[in-house]
Amino acid sequence: MADFDGKVVMITGAASGFGALAAGEFAARGARLMLCDRNGDGVARVAERLRGDGTRVEHAEVDVSDDAAMGAFINDGAAALGGLDIALNNAGIGNGVVPLPDIPMEDYDRVMAINARGVFIGMRHQIPLMRQRGGGVILNTASAAGLVGSGFLSAYAASKHAVVGMTKAAADECARHNIRVNCICPSFASTPMVEAMGDQVGARHNISREDAYTRIAARVPLRRVAEPAEVVQAMIWICSPGNSFMTGQAIAIDGGLTAV
Repeated sequence: MADFDGKVVMITGAASGFGALAAGEFAARGARLMLCDRNGDGVARVAERLRGDGTRVEHAEVDVSDDAAMGAFINDGAAALGGLDIALNNAGIGNGVVPLPDIPMEDYDRVMAINARGVFIGMRHQIPLMRQRGGGVILNTASAAGLVGSGFLSAYAASKHAVVGMTKAAADECARHNIRVNCICPSFASTPMVEAMGDQVGARHNISREDAYTRIAARVPLRRVAEPAEVVQAMIWICSPGNSFMTGQAIAIDGGLTAV
C-alpha cells in the first residue's frame, strides 16, 4: 500500500464517484484531507464518515469555477492542516449525449466552467502552496474523451482536451519546483455521470438501462465499464511517492478504448 502518512491531500468533487472513493483510500493510508464539492450535504457525509474513522478532514461546499471561493478553501484548508502535498482536481460534469448543434450555449459554458476553468483555478492556488512546501503532486481528472474524438460529447470532450493541455503545460512549468502534474483519462465507469448517460441512451433508443449499458460497454475492447475502484487505484499509484519520475502524462484507464 502506498504510504501517505501525514500528507495533506485535497480532492474536489469529493461527494461521490471517484472523489469520495479516493478520499477513503487516502485516509486509509494516513493522509489528512481537504474535501470540497458543490453538493454540500454529500461532501459533509463523506467528511463525517472519515472523521469517525479518525481522519483529520476540512470540508466545504464550493463551486470549483468560483475563483474567490476556491482560493479561500484551498488556503484556509492548507493553513488548518499544515500545508498541501497532493491535489486531485477531480470535479466534473457532463452535458449528455447530444449532437453539437443542439447543445445550448449555456450548457457548453457550464461544462467548460466546471471541467476546464475549475482545474485551472485549482492549480493556480495549489501551485504556490506546493512551491512553498518544496514540491508536491497534482492529479487532474480528464477523460478518454480528452484524448480522442468523442461524437455527441463535443462540449465535454472540449473541456477534457483542455484539461490534458493544461496538465502538460503545468508539468513543464512546475518540474523545476519538484511538483509533478499528471492527468488520468478514464473511459466509462460505474459512476453517477455514466449512469445518467445510460438513462439518456436508453430513453433515446427506447431500451432499458441494462441494454443501454450493454451498448456502452460494447465500445470498450474489454467489453465492460470500469469499476470506480479500478480507476481510484490508478489515482493512488500516480500520486504515490514511489512513482516519482512521472510528470506531464495523460494516463488512459479505459479498457483499451483509445488503443483502437
